[in-house]
Amino acid sequence: MKKRTVALLANLKANAPTWEGMNEDQWDDLDSEKTVETLVDDIRAGGYDCEFLEGDITLIDNLKKLKPDICFNICEGHFGDGREAQVPAILEMMRIPYTGSKVTTMALALDKPMTKRILFWHELPTPAFQTFERVDEALQEDMKFPLFAKPSREGTGMGISARSIINSEPELREQIDYILKKYQQPALVERYIEGREVTVGLVGNLVGPVAQRLPDPVTAMRIQAGLHFFPPMEVDLQAYQESDVVYSNRLKVELADQLDYLCPAPLSREMIDELNWLAAACFRVVGALDVSRIDFRLDAHDNWKPYIMEINPLPGLAPGVSDLVIEAAAEGINHCELIQMILDAALERYGMK
Repeated sequence: MKKRTVALLANLKANAPTWEGMNEDQWDDLDSEKTVETLVDDIRAGGYDCEFLEGDITLIDNLKKLKPDICFNICEGHFGDGREAQVPAILEMMRIPYTGSKVTTMALALDKPMTKRILFWHELPTPAFQTFERVDEALQEDMKFPLFAKPSREGTGMGISARSIINSEPELREQIDYILKKYQQPALVERYIEGREVTVGLVGNLVGPVAQRLPDPVTAMRIQAGLHFFPPMEVDLQAYQESDVVYSNRLKVELADQLDYLCPAPLSREMIDELNWLAAACFRVVGALDVSRIDFRLDAHDNWKPYIMEINPLPGLAPGVSDLVIEAAAEGINHCELIQMILDAALERYGMK
């Protein structure tokens, strides 16, 4: 019996375009050769043929040559507001199955303000927010200091540092100006939730009546069937309080292998159940598929009430350091097994299992 062929689609840092004056963190969310090589080996270990293809303009011709049965997609993209949706759009046009969320979800989730509008409409807890396209836009009356500012469409903590926490009008204007100039995109400003930062990863797909508005969680069943939740993870930032009071780009990139990850996070069973429910609800309302990671802040001033910060339907899979990989390992699931779980979820969804 012929082996199925899987194309691993990724954007290597080594292959990314460069130019004079580019930001030092321009490609921090792209993958290393080690990650790509490990993923190819993991997929082959599952009994598939697997080849890596760079997710750039060469992809269409290379897909025609390889003719994969399915693609394992981790492409972040290079340019554009919806760059994470570009490769899924190509695969949809070519009618090739692929892992992960579809075009609309990828474009939506990369745009943090748009995601928050969806969450707000569904009455899911997310901090009050405002977007700024100009430095001098008036601050809304419901936006009270302290606030938190970050780029609207970046990942890997890009644009986030201790300066992101804002306590005054001058600090606000300075940080908005910094984001607008450096990242060439609107600034997202939220009410700052002081407390713990926790992330929940999951694999699978919801079953049952999911294509409707969320039911009232008090009076209706919480729909979670079909999802596998990994233990929640918290990053212990105590050692970095003088420089990084938040999970910053510096910590995620420069110090990722030195951080103290608490996984499972020290949370009550009731809190874990609540986080899993909110993660499933977020996964549902944005239309995510196969895998995601949902980030929360727990409010130290409101009985540790959880707030959804964002959903990442394209979570990092770097061996040993990516949040989802650490969460799976805490459950005894190694990297190879995690990759097979994601691939299996997609194969089952396409009726190819």
